[in-house]
Amino acid sequence: MRPNETFDGSIHWYSPMEQPFQISGLAWFTQEKIYRRLPTLPSGATPEAVDNLANHTAGGQIRFQSDSSSLLVKVKLKGKANMVHMPATGQCGVDCYVGSPDTLLPLRYVNTTKYDLTLTEYECALFTNWNASMRNIVLNMPLYQGVEEIWIGLDEGATVTAPPGYASGKKVIIYGTSITQGGCASRPGMAYTNILSRRIPLEFINLGFSGSGKGEPELAEIISQINDPACTVIDYEGNCVSTELFRKTLPEFIRIYRGAHPVTPILVVSRIRYAREELTPHLYEARMERKRFEQSLVNELREQGDLNIYFFDGSGSLGNEDFFECTVDGSHPTDLGFLRMADALETVLKTLLL
Repeated sequence: MRPNETFDGSIHWYSPMEQPFQISGLAWFTQEKIYRRLPTLPSGATPEAVDNLANHTAGGQIRFQSDSSSLLVKVKLKGKANMVHMPATGQCGVDCYVGSPDTLLPLRYVNTTKYDLTLTEYECALFTNWNASMRNIVLNMPLYQGVEEIWIGLDEGATVTAPPGYASGKKVIIYGTSITQGGCASRPGMAYTNILSRRIPLEFINLGFSGSGKGEPELAEIISQINDPACTVIDYEGNCVSTELFRKTLPEFIRIYRGAHPVTPILVVSRIRYAREELTPHLYEARMERKRFEQSLVNELREQGDLNIYFFDGSGSLGNEDFFECTVDGSHPTDLGFLRMADALETVLKTLLL
C-alpha cells in the first residue's frame, strides 16, 4: 500500500509533446499542444463548467515504444486530489499498459502511480529493472484533474520509437456525463472508453463532462469539428435535467451534428440503471420515459432516411440480477461496472466500426 518506490538509476526525461511520442484521445492536441479535451478558443460560447472540465485529461493517452528497462513519470497537476468517492489513483493518477512491439493490441496492465495525494506534483516509477526489450507502451492520463506538465523517464541510451498505428485515422467520439468521464474508476485505464480502446484498434475521444454533459447546441457544434469520426456515441441522458428539456436538446444535437457529418454512424445510448430505482419508482419511471423517447426518435429519423443512426438500450449494461453491485454510490460505476459497460458496448461498436 506504499507509494511507488523511488528510483535512483540513470534516467533521461522526455516530453511526450515531442516525437516519437504520440498523444491520443485529445482531439485538439495536435493544433494547440495543450493537455485539454476541447479547444481553448471554441467557435461558440461554452458553459463554464464544461470549459473547466475540458482541462481534465480523461481519455488522454501517451503512446510510444521503448526497450527501456525502467519507466518513470513526473506529473504536475492543476489541483490536488479532492474527491470523496473516487480514489486519487483514478482522479489524478497515471496507469501503464504494455504489449508486444509493433502490435497495437493486446495490451496488459502493469502499474499505477501511487503518490502523496496532498501534492500537486509527483514522480513515480511504473516499472524498474525489467529486461531491456522493445515494448509497446500506453500511459492513461488522469480522469478528473488537469495536467500542467508530464514527463517520461527512461534509461539513458534507451531506444524510443513511434507507437504502432491504428487501423485507420478515424476516431470514436463518446459524448456524455460523469460516467463517460470515468467516475468513479479506481485508475484511468478502467474508464469504459479506455477499456474499449484496448479492444478496438481506433483512437477514442472521451468527451464526458461530469454533471455538465447536457447536450447544448454549442457542444454539438464543437464536437462536429472533430475530423474523421468513425462513430459518435451520444450518452448524456443522465445529465439531461428533465424529460421535457431532453426532448428539445437531443433532436437539435443530432441535427447539428448531422449537418457536418451526414453519414457518420451515431449511437444514442440510454443510461444505466441506478441501484435505488426499485425503491424510488419515480426514478424508474423517468428513465423508462426517456428511453422510450430516445428509441422513438431514432426510429423516426431512420424512417426519414437516416439509416446510420442507432439506439442502444443501456439499462442492462451493468448486468441483470446483480447490477446494483456495480457502482460506488448507486450511480457511478466501479471498475466492475465499467468492465460490464465495455462488454455491453464492444459488440455493438465493432459491428458499426469494423
